[in-house]
Amino acid sequence: MFDLVIKNANLPDGRHGIDIAVNDGRIVEVDPTSPPFGDETIDATGCLVSPPFVDPHFHMDATLSLGLPRLNESGTLLEGIALWGELKPHLTVEAIKQRAHALTKWSIAKGVLAIRSHVDVCDDRLLAVEALLEIRQEIAPWIDLQLVAFPQDGYLRSPTAAANLKRALDMGVDVVGGIPHFERTMADGAASVTALCEIAARRGLLVDMHCDETDDSMSRHIETLIYETQRLGLQGRVAGSHLTSMHSMDNYYVSKLLPLMAEADVTAIPNPLINATIQGRHDTYPKRRGLTRVKEMTEQGINVALGHDCVMDPWYSLGSHDMLEVAHMAVHTGHMTGVGQMQAMFKAVTENSAKVMHLDGYGLEPGCNADMVILQARDPIDAIRLKPARLFVIRRGKVISRTAPVAALLDLNDEHHTVTFQN
Repeated sequence: MFDLVIKNANLPDGRHGIDIAVNDGRIVEVDPTSPPFGDETIDATGCLVSPPFVDPHFHMDATLSLGLPRLNESGTLLEGIALWGELKPHLTVEAIKQRAHALTKWSIAKGVLAIRSHVDVCDDRLLAVEALLEIRQEIAPWIDLQLVAFPQDGYLRSPTAAANLKRALDMGVDVVGGIPHFERTMADGAASVTALCEIAARRGLLVDMHCDETDDSMSRHIETLIYETQRLGLQGRVAGSHLTSMHSMDNYYVSKLLPLMAEADVTAIPNPLINATIQGRHDTYPKRRGLTRVKEMTEQGINVALGHDCVMDPWYSLGSHDMLEVAHMAVHTGHMTGVGQMQAMFKAVTENSAKVMHLDGYGLEPGCNADMVILQARDPIDAIRLKPARLFVIRRGKVISRTAPVAALLDLNDEHHTVTFQN
């Protein structure tokens, strides 16, 4: 007898009619020969069962703060940073936590059970760090939260950022962050990358840099990040987030850069929703799409993990923390409508993102944590197309969220296109 059995599941790798058995919060069998019933049995009826969605790039300290103290009228990155600077003096631990808890309810309902959140360390009070460290502990039964010490105003540009970042890491923040393109000069940006990577190497931590989030083709801090990764032996522990300058770079230079990224095992974390709306704001026509070179990176074997980045904050006024919406936008702005390409974008919001976060026990194989999402879709491409209901969200073998299926389903395999109804 098992604690939970999921029957008749379709898996992202193409397997159909699979049964998954769970005991003590872990998957113990996949497609057992004669699966007995569990204490709880869910018939997936051919729906897609996926490992949970993972958001590897988010800003939980700013989430749901839209309109405080005012709206971003220009829609630009720099006005968003300025707005956040205006709001910071008025932040409280209680307000940050209240918004974060509200957001995580959306996350769970959408099947997002792991989040990497950057947290601004340029407020000397470190209120956001304090708040999100408490949130990390409070939501641990449902969501794995990883925190990045992020010097929003520049590691070298902000007078107290270096000391504050050290304090945040000492308090228990997990990852070293940076924003080299916001330093005063290109040289300072490169110097900040070197200094921050050295901190991570000394402490044995991961690195995740906001890198080249600009339309400037000469912003090339990713090159420095790759070099420092190799010099310090950080391969597999480093991510470059955004990388939007690459969409404007010379093709010959990119042909050199991408193999170096692959060699250093540096992950790319594009954020399609935000990159598509913030980048190209200074263009007339033609306007650049803003997304980095996702297709080329995927073809080079670079790990590409897609982030949501923002939900209703100074930089983005929309969003519901649906990672399928992120994948959907990547498919469109990245010209990735081939079958294999769309499947790759599903991986970019699941297993690729779990890889960059170094999540233990992630997946759908025996021995993995029993964390799963059952979607009202047949396969990953169907899921990206429909952004369907998350019928069941399961954490450590327990159902933590249920959503009723859409009532009317069009059976496209029926030559008469019969509409059927589910209870």
